[in-house]
Formats: sequence, C-alpha cells, structure tokens
Amino acid sequence: MITSTLRRVLLVAKHASFQSRCCVASSRVQYSTVYDSNEKTFDKILIANRGEIACRVMKTCKKMGIKTVAVHSDVDASAVHVKMADEAVCVGPAPTNKSYLNMDAIMDAIRKTGSQAVHPGYGFLSENKEFAKRLAAEDVVFIGPDTHAIHAMGDKIESKLLAKAANVNVIPGFDGVVEVSYTVNMVVLATTFCKEGFRLSSQEAASSFGDDRLLIEKFHGNALWLNERECSIQRRNQKVVEEAPSTFLDPETRRAMGEQAVQLAKAVQYSSAGTVEFLVDSNKNFYFLEMNTRLQVEHPITECITGLDLVQQMIRVAKGFPLLHKQEDIPINGWAIESRVYAEDPYKSFGLPSIGRLSQYQEPINLPKVRVDSGIQEGSDISIYYDPMISKLVTYGATRAEALQRMEAALDNYVIRGVTHNIPLLREIITHPRFISGDITTNFLPEEYPEGFKGHQLTSEGRRELVATAAALYVSAQLRSQRFLGNLRVSTTPQEQRQWELCVELEKGSHTVAVSRSGSTFTVEVDGVKVEVSGEWNLASALLPVTINRTPRVLQCLSRDAGGDITLQYLGTQFKVRVLSQLVSTLSAHMPEKVPEDTSSILRSPMPGSVVAVSVKPGDVKSVHCKAGETVGEGDLLVQLE
Repeated sequence: MITSTLRRVLLVAKHASFQSRCCVASSRVQYSTVYDSNEKTFDKILIANRGEIACRVMKTCKKMGIKTVAVHSDVDASAVHVKMADEAVCVGPAPTNKSYLNMDAIMDAIRKTGSQAVHPGYGFLSENKEFAKRLAAEDVVFIGPDTHAIHAMGDKIESKLLAKAANVNVIPGFDGVVEVSYTVNMVVLATTFCKEGFRLSSQEAASSFGDDRLLIEKFHGNALWLNERECSIQRRNQKVVEEAPSTFLDPETRRAMGEQAVQLAKAVQYSSAGTVEFLVDSNKNFYFLEMNTRLQVEHPITECITGLDLVQQMIRVAKGFPLLHKQEDIPINGWAIESRVYAEDPYKSFGLPSIGRLSQYQEPINLPKVRVDSGIQEGSDISIYYDPMISKLVTYGATRAEALQRMEAALDNYVIRGVTHNIPLLREIITHPRFISGDITTNFLPEEYPEGFKGHQLTSEGRRELVATAAALYVSAQLRSQRFLGNLRVSTTPQEQRQWELCVELEKGSHTVAVSRSGSTFTVEVDGVKVEVSGEWNLASALLPVTINRTPRVLQCLSRDAGGDITLQYLGTQFKVRVLSQLVSTLSAHMPEKVPEDTSSILRSPMPGSVVAVSVKPGDVKSVHCKAGETVGEGDLLVQLE
C-alpha cells in the first residue's frame, strides 16, 4: 500500500511584470503589486463567468483602468457582477448550456461590445480549447494559456507523457492499493516569447507610433513557482478549507516540487496562471497528477502570502509583458486560510445544496486581515441553476495560529440568513485539534465524522455558557419590554426586578437557573455553577457580542418569540433553547406533545433540484407526486408508498 498526499501547485504566468514590495500594513497584508496607470494593456475585457470570480476579475480591471463587460443569464440580470461591470449582455436563459456555456452568444457579446480580450475565470469555458480557438480566429485575446497547452494538459495520458519527457516525477505503474490522504498546491509563473506576443506588440507599435516594425532580440522564457497550497480538507472530492503554505512540506520538498512544475510549464510553453497537482506520499516523495490550465478557486491565499495580484499578472501576460521577478523574490509572507462558504446543509452528506433568498447578509470585513471574495449581497437569490457558493472567506496572519484565530472570529461574525449554510462545519474543522496540529488528509471528514456531521458537541462548560447566555438574553428582552422611550411603561410599577428563577430547556435537558443582574452584567447559576455574562444586549443587532466568564464570544440570535423559544448560533452551530418562568414551565408539562410525522411510507426530496426520471407509477406505489423534468424543493413529497 502507498499512503499518499495530494498536493497542488498553482502554476505559471507568462510575460508578467511584478513590482513587489512585500509590504505588511499594521492591520492587514496588502497587495504589493503596483498598478501602473501608464502601462497599456487592454481597453475593455469581457468576463465570461458569473458570481464571485467575475467580481474578483472586475476589481483588478478597475484598478488597472480597464473597462469591463459582464455576461449573464436572464435570472442573473440583477446579479452583483452585472451591476459592477461597465456593460452587461444577456446571453440566454438560466441553464448553463444555454447561457454561460453558449459560445455563440458570448462571441456575439464580444463583437457587440468591442471587447479586446476575455477572462474566463474558472469553470464554464476556462479550459475549453474550442472557445480559445474561436477567440483567436477573431483576434480577441484569451487571458489564459494557448490551445496547445489546454489540449496537452487536458488529456491525462498525453500530460503524463509530457511530464515524463520533461523529467517530472510521474506515478509509476502499480498493481496494489493507492490510498490518497493529503492535498497540497505549488505555484509558478512562466514566460516565453511567442507569435501572439509578436502580433500584439506589432499592433501596439502601429497604434502608438504609426510604425509596426519591431526589433527582435534573443529572449529567454522565464517561469516562477509561487509556493504551494494545502487542500486536503474535502468532501466528495471538492475542497472545503485551503491554506498556504502547507504544514506538510519542508523547504527542500517545496523547492524540488516547484522546480518540476517549472520544467513542465516550459515543456508545454505554458503562458498564464495554472495549477500543477502532485501526489505526495508520507515520505515526501511526490508524483505529477494533473495540471489545471486556469485560475484556481483558492488563488486568494497565494496572493496573501506573496503579495501578488494573480489576475493582474494574467492580464499582463496576455498582453505580452515579461516577468521581472526572480525566484528569490517570491516570498512566503505569513499564513493564509480560505474557507469556502456555501449555501449547503452540512448535516446532509457534509453539504447538500440549499436555495433561497438572502434575507440578511453581513460579511465580517470589519475585522483585521479578513478578505471576502463574493458575488452576492443582501437580497440575492441562491438558485438551483448554479454552484451554491456564497463566498470565499480568507484570513491571514504572521503565523498559522494567528490566521486560524482570525478565521474563527470571522466565521462567528458572518451573518447569513435565508439559506442553510455550512459555517457550522467550517468552524468545527478549523477548531478541531487534529486540524490545528496539521495532521490532515483527504479522508479527514469521513474519519472524524464517520456517522456524519452532527454539529458542535457541547461540553459541560459549553452547555452552561449557552444556558446562561440564553437566560440573560431572555431577561434583557423582558426588561426591555417593560420600558417605553427609556422609562417604565407604568409609573406606579415597583422598582425593577433584579433576580429571576427560570427554567431553560436545551437538547432534551432542563435546567433550573437563578439569574441576578448588576447593570449590563448577569450572574447565572446553572447546575450549581455561577456563570457571569455581560454585554451590550442590543436585541436589534444580528450579532450578540458577550463576555462569558471573561472570555469574549460572539453569538447570533437567529430567532426568538414571546413563548420563550430562542435559536442561538453558538460556536458556529445553531441551538434551539426554550426559556420559561417557573410557573409557565410547570404548566407546560401538561401540554400535549406534537406527534412527529411518520416518514416510513413517504419519500421526500433531500435537496432542491430537478427530477431526472421517475421509474414507478401509481399501482407500484400508492401515489407519485412528481414527474420527470419537474423542479422540486427540499422536503417536497415525491412518492408515497403503500
């Protein structure tokens, strides 16, 4: 058996010019790339994508003084990336094959807007050689590698042969069991002079000087590797948490891996940003796995530790500018972690899609050294048609521990209402002792949660904290309801109550608590232990910052009603709590319990989506409540058995 580590290497920008100062501000790391307004690249770029990556590309274009064109489906007409662009063109109805993958419509949009170049983002047409060919045929620049590299690296067999010929380690023939256990990324940038560069330079010379003659001197291609990214935390082979650098690699392995990535880049004359993936075993032997010829979803963490804007480099490379950096100029400055925030239910297979409208949305960008790449806003719809990613949440610091602490705070301060999201899972991962130790593999989730994810499991101390906070919140709400414009509602009301006896129900357990108040501080006795809770108790705020026994916490009150039912997000997980007075608690014991639905004879949809086929009919079962091609929501009744 070979126990392996899958590590990934972001690769290659050609003709890119870096002017990096590797600066660190007092509050946050910043790009050290200089945006030279006098440097001519493109006047207008069309972004053939949607969502957060389209917004991400547009931000850099605006810094470079480039006008942007958005394409969108009819359901995306009010999307953030459409509002952000200088121009927008509808390219078809919601299904991706009729809009974002519709090459004819996108080519028409390019002609209509006079776009000089296209940035494909990732996914959709980003690795489609036919699309790149069609652009080249109309003298439109594809901001990515040429068709040769896309084809060569897209064919698994050909890419392995090319890697072997370039003296890159490839996986040898093996008849036993291969167990993949980790994932890492390495990053490279490369330059080569090509016919496209000649054509563009000639056109620019003619435009600027009325003379298209060029002096050609010997030019050596250049390639740089921009370090690695660790991407082992996955579910269903899709990444959940990434970080840079990796806890697994040592400087020697990093250098050897980077040099081989450069060798491969030069072998295929690669000319843009991309990613080389390596399989790495427990002894740090590494083998080429594949190459992704595009910008990666997790590129922000590479930008954080190097200070380079990779989108800017892709644009400059596409225009034919050379790399000015040397390998020794590429830093590893601190540590960065990215959590992929999805509209998903993490309690179902670690994440099945959720749909809905974001009724409330607040990103934690007020916190230091936090970056959020998103393409949505409050009021946006998460639909069944596209990937349910909400954002890429990135934190960074001088050390891994610092970056993790900031991620914990950022997740606690992230307000998302209207859809189910995966923040409970993300927070559990980044605070898990095994993750903190760096002992992570691609099997982390199934190994740590063999029965599925169940949310944060309360300790005795955590239970007391949550019960005490719920009791304090309940009392604060009661006191607030007694006041009108800051005064007691009834002037004859006796002096405010300062002690309460309550019953708090949590996870089928009941706790009798005693609450006393002094100003904004509550002392709550839970199970014989006193817990001190203090805060501003702003019941209108989405966030509830409190101090519990001198430990700062940020909870979220998701809902509360007059009956004492409160839903709190505590340590990332939602908990339903009921707070009652002693009298009401005694009387509620006589109330009939609601009988749960008998689901043994029905089948409901586990997630929103479209019904592909129905293989039963009434008679085979009692009743069928859906048909092929129909859209269903989570929980919709599909089939009723006899």
